[in-house]
Amino acid sequence: MSDAAQPTAAEVRAAAEAVKTALDRHLAAVERRSGEDDPAVYEAFNQLAAAAEAYDELLYDRYDEVTPFEIPGAEDSLPPYTGPEEPNAISVLIRRDYAVVEPQRLRAHARRVEAADQGNDASGGGTSGTVHGALGILFGEFEPDEIASRHKEFGLEEGDSTLWVTAADEPAEPGEWLEAPFEHVDPQQIVCRFDVSAVFDDDLHADVDDLDEVDDVDGEDDLDAGLGADEDEDLEPLDADR
Repeated sequence: MSDAAQPTAAEVRAAAEAVKTALDRHLAAVERRSGEDDPAVYEAFNQLAAAAEAYDELLYDRYDEVTPFEIPGAEDSLPPYTGPEEPNAISVLIRRDYAVVEPQRLRAHARRVEAADQGNDASGGGTSGTVHGALGILFGEFEPDEIASRHKEFGLEEGDSTLWVTAADEPAEPGEWLEAPFEHVDPQQIVCRFDVSAVFDDDLHADVDDLDEVDDVDGEDDLDAGLGADEDEDLEPLDADR
C-alpha cells in the first residue's frame, strides 16, 4: 500500500476506540442477557467482530502490525458440499485437545464445585484431589463450549481442535456410534468442517521465511512464482468460521 493510501494515525486511534466501545456494549449485553439465544448478545457479538476486523486492517495498513484477533474469512472455506441439499438429519462431531499446564488451578476449581455439591468445604482428599478426578468433575459440571472459552481459568492450554457437520438420511440409532464417533464418516456427507491448529501458523511463518529468501536471491518475479507454489503445496483449506 502506498503512503498516500495509508490510513492516518487518527483513523487508527478512532478504530481502536470503536473496539473499546463495542467491547463495553458486548459485555453489557451479556450481563443483561435473557437467555442462551438473546438477539442483543448476538448483535453485540457481530458488532464487536466487525470493529475488531476494521481495527486490525487499519493497524496493519498504517503500522505493519497485527492483533491477536482471528477474523474468519470466506477464502478459508472448503469446496462446496456435494451431498443432499436438504438432509433429514445431521451429526456434529467435535474434538478439542488441551494440555494440563496448571494442575493446581484445575484442582482448585474442581474442589469448589465439589464443595458446592456436598454443601461443605472439600479438603482436597476427595475426587477433586487428583487431576483425573478434577477433570471428571469439571467436564461433568460445565458444557464443553464453556470450558473452551474459560480454559485458561481452569489451568488448561488449547491444542488443536476440529468440528465436523455431517449429513445423514436419518438419525442414528441410540448408542450406535458412541464407541467410535469419527470412525465411519463419509467424506461426501461432510457439510462443513472447521479446523484450528498451530500447524497452520507454522506453515504461514515458514512460507514468509521462504519468500524472504527468494526475494533476496532472485528478485520480485521469482517471489511471485514462489508464493503460488507454497500456497498450493503447504496450506490446507479451512472453513474457520469461528
